[in-house]
Amino acid sequence: MRASRRAPLAWAAAGIVALCASVAAAVTIGPADIGVADVWSVIAAHLGAGAGTGADGVSPIRDGIVWDLRLPRTLLAAVCGAGLAVCGAVLQSLLRNPLADPFVLGVSSGASTGAVLVVVLGVGGGALSVPGGAFLGAVCSFALVMLLSHSLGGTTDRVVLAGVAAMQLFSALTSFVVMTAADAETTRGVLFWLLGSLGGAGWSDVRTGTAVLVPVLAVCLAHARTLDAFAFGQDAAASLGVSVARTRLVLLCATALLTAALVASAGAIGFVGLVLPHAVRVLTGPGHARLLPVCALAGAVFLVWVDTLARTVLAPQEVPVGVVTSLIGVPAFVLVLYRTRRAR
Repeated sequence: MRASRRAPLAWAAAGIVALCASVAAAVTIGPADIGVADVWSVIAAHLGAGAGTGADGVSPIRDGIVWDLRLPRTLLAAVCGAGLAVCGAVLQSLLRNPLADPFVLGVSSGASTGAVLVVVLGVGGGALSVPGGAFLGAVCSFALVMLLSHSLGGTTDRVVLAGVAAMQLFSALTSFVVMTAADAETTRGVLFWLLGSLGGAGWSDVRTGTAVLVPVLAVCLAHARTLDAFAFGQDAAASLGVSVARTRLVLLCATALLTAALVASAGAIGFVGLVLPHAVRVLTGPGHARLLPVCALAGAVFLVWVDTLARTVLAPQEVPVGVVTSLIGVPAFVLVLYRTRRAR
């Protein structure tokens, strides 16, 4: 028993070490010759513990590359990977669907429509940014899903069906706006964003994503035992004293909020929330008190290296992150389908 309890802690500790090492290493990869020592020097200087730029420190150019370009992008990748993986784990348990992921609620499609309305039609009159429009679109999509699922009975299968309907609706709206109102250059930019891109990441995006990720992760961890009960079905969870309707609403709202914030910053990055939870369950088991933290670390490490690959494999041209995650995720998705079929 003690060994079984130590294993998840060992995986969590290994994940923290791997994440720190991955961030430090990923920042050094690129056309500019930057070492790990330079990265730590820049970080220390900006935290007030180093020599700063100049003769005794890192050059201003390298400081700008690390602090203004690579580091916020890498950290945003870690935040997005962690958030999407946690949302996937929660939704798969909450909806009792091994194929559920953060976009099953139609949040991604709604965010895409909101962003396109701002970029192509200028909705908001310049006062609304692309991330702001994406966030509002995601909220509207989720509100529609909750309204539809509630009117249809509010069961988990109705939530999934309402999410699919919302996804198709907002995808059609996005395509219609792009096809009818966007020029070729705008269409290319919108398409790149819709496929997932961390190219424009800044410190404000990192702060916003972290500010949403931390409380949502705390809420999910507080409901870890409740999520364990959902594994036996809604009736079994209710018999154990779980308020099924309230818990589902709280967790669906939390995951939708986090997904909306991440999509607003980085676009639609698929398959992270679908594949990572299944891989982590093999290591930690199904208990959510162990599963969720390790999922967050695994998702962060995974997306850090996927983003590094996306920006370097065809340098100087950049590949959308969502394209790379799809290329990796599709074979894993097929394996999940086979496992689900065998389980039946």
